[in-house]
Amino acid sequence: MQDARRIAEDVLFPAALEVDAADRVPESHFDLLAEHGFYGLAASPQAATLDIGDFPSVLRLIEVLASGCLTTTFVWIQHHGVLNAAETTKNRNLRENYFPGLLEGKRRGGIALGSALRTGPPPLRAEPIVGGYLLDGVAPWFTGWGMVDSLLVAGRNSEDTLVFAMLDGVDNDTLRAEPLDLLAVQASGTVTLRFNRHFVPRDRIVSTVPQSEYLKRDSSSVRFNGALALGVAGRAISMLGDDAGDLPGELDAARTQLVAATEDELSDARAQASELAMRAASAAAVHHGSRSVLPGSHAQRLVREATFLLLFGSRPSIKSALLDRLTSPRAPA
Repeated sequence: MQDARRIAEDVLFPAALEVDAADRVPESHFDLLAEHGFYGLAASPQAATLDIGDFPSVLRLIEVLASGCLTTTFVWIQHHGVLNAAETTKNRNLRENYFPGLLEGKRRGGIALGSALRTGPPPLRAEPIVGGYLLDGVAPWFTGWGMVDSLLVAGRNSEDTLVFAMLDGVDNDTLRAEPLDLLAVQASGTVTLRFNRHFVPRDRIVSTVPQSEYLKRDSSSVRFNGALALGVAGRAISMLGDDAGDLPGELDAARTQLVAATEDELSDARAQASELAMRAASAAAVHHGSRSVLPGSHAQRLVREATFLLLFGSRPSIKSALLDRLTSPRAPA
C-alpha cells in the first residue's frame, strides 16, 4: 500500500491534469504499475505478484491510485478481468500463452462485457460455427484501445449463454473501433467496437456461461467501481482542508459500507460512494472559487470525473438508488 500511495502522490497526481488533456495515458504510468506488481492484483494467491492482503485492502489500493489519477486507474482496472479469465480458463492455449504475460503486465488487457449485463436482444451476438464462433454486432464500451494487447469480449448466443473470447486489440476487416468523446477520462482510449461476423477460433474461447449464472457473481466489479468513486472523493476532500466539514467521516462510512454490503445492499453502497464523490468534488470547486472553471484546475477535473462515475458501470438498481439519494428531501442545515 505504501508503494501505491507514493505512486499516487509523486507520479499520478502531479501529471493528472496533463493526462486529462491528452489523447492517451503515458506508457510510463503503466510500466510503473507493472514494475511494482500491480498488474497481478487479481491473480490467485499461488500466482500473485503482489502481497496486498485481504479484499478491503484491494479496494483501498484501487481508491488510492484513483485519488492520484482516475484516468490511469480506469484503464488499469480493466486488466484484472482479463487476468482472472486467463488464469481460470480451461483453455490451455490461453492459460499457458497469455496468463504469464498478463500477470507481469508485459501483456495488458481490457474488457468489453456489455452483452453480459444487458437484458433483451444482445448487442453482440455469438454464432457457433465449425471451428469456433462468429461475433456480430456492437460492444458499446471498451476502454484502453491502443494501450492494451488483449480484449476479453462477451457475446451471447440464442440460448442466452455468454461466450467469452480473448481477442487481439487491433483493427481489421471484421473488427473496427470508433473513438468516443467523453466528459472525462478522455485519455482512456474508450471506444465502441463493431464486429462484422468476426471469426474467433476455439483456441481463443475462454469459457461459456449462462447469463443468469454470470450475473450472480458480478459483485466484485460493482465494488471496484465504487472504490474509484471513493478515490475521487478522497482527493476532493484533501483539497478542501479545513472546509471539509463532515465529509471525511462520510468517506470512512462509505468505505466501510462498500466492503460490508450484502448483495441486497451493494447497489446502495455503490450509489453512496458515487454521490459522495459528486458532493465532495462540487464542494472543492466552490472552495477554490471561480478559477475552478479553468482547464488547469483540479477542481473542475474532479467534478467531471465524479459526474462520469455517477454513470459508468451502472445497473438499473444502482441508478434507482442514486436517483433516490439525489432527489430525496434533505433536512434544513
